[in-house]
Amino acid sequence: MEIKFNNVYFSYNKNTPIENEVLKNINLDIKEGKISSIIGRSGSGKSTLVEMINALNIPSKGEVKINDFIITNKSKRIKNINDLRVNIGLIFQFPEEQFFNMTVYDEISFGMKYFNYKTKDIEKRVKDSLKMVGLNKNYINRNPFTLSNGEKRKVVIAFILAFNPEVIILDEPTIGLDSISKKNLIMLLRNLKTRYKKTIIIVSHDNDLIHKISDYIYVLDNGEIVVEGDKYTVFKDEEKLKKYGIRVPNEIEFANLVYKKTGK
Repeated sequence: MEIKFNNVYFSYNKNTPIENEVLKNINLDIKEGKISSIIGRSGSGKSTLVEMINALNIPSKGEVKINDFIITNKSKRIKNINDLRVNIGLIFQFPEEQFFNMTVYDEISFGMKYFNYKTKDIEKRVKDSLKMVGLNKNYINRNPFTLSNGEKRKVVIAFILAFNPEVIILDEPTIGLDSISKKNLIMLLRNLKTRYKKTIIIVSHDNDLIHKISDYIYVLDNGEIVVEGDKYTVFKDEEKLKKYGIRVPNEIEFANLVYKKTGK
């Protein structure tokens, strides 16, 4: 799926001067079938940016192109918006905020019903999506509100996978997860990319996760892309990243300390 931002600006107030907008002159091209990450200090515009991909936010200037959908400030009402959103699964920071059914089955099947997903066997699709995230069929009748943080996150991902979107967006996916759950999440995301060919976009302050899993990284600061590239390019300049409030991953920090002490 083609995802491009062309000279995009955004403000929550239409009277905001361009120089004070939340996003400024954003140009990016998300790599299909890859894991792209967006990092930056709090308030830099990361969540605002990804919410534009399924038209939760509309540019005040410029355009967002998602395949044949062109999102601009003239497209306040996008025709067939569900045709766009069914292909873009957005997972927010706190998964329990996305739950409103009392069983895992009802939670996952709701998306298929809402989008009028064409399938003869919804129950099989629910079980298959749970299996993809490492949860067995015994979870079907569980109350999602009683699950652990890691299990909740998996159920939300299963909800998304049930209608098979091309793009999956995760906003701060490791919040509230223990180390084992983080490892499981990393394995799941890698599997979704390699086996199921999903395009994955991650917004996170967890730079250790970003370093382990990303193919391409965008650094946002004050609403602008200030650095971009693969993880080796982005994380090589520790002093530059400090200026943008970004800590290098533990693995790189350790390697830098060893080099300073030994010269090797």
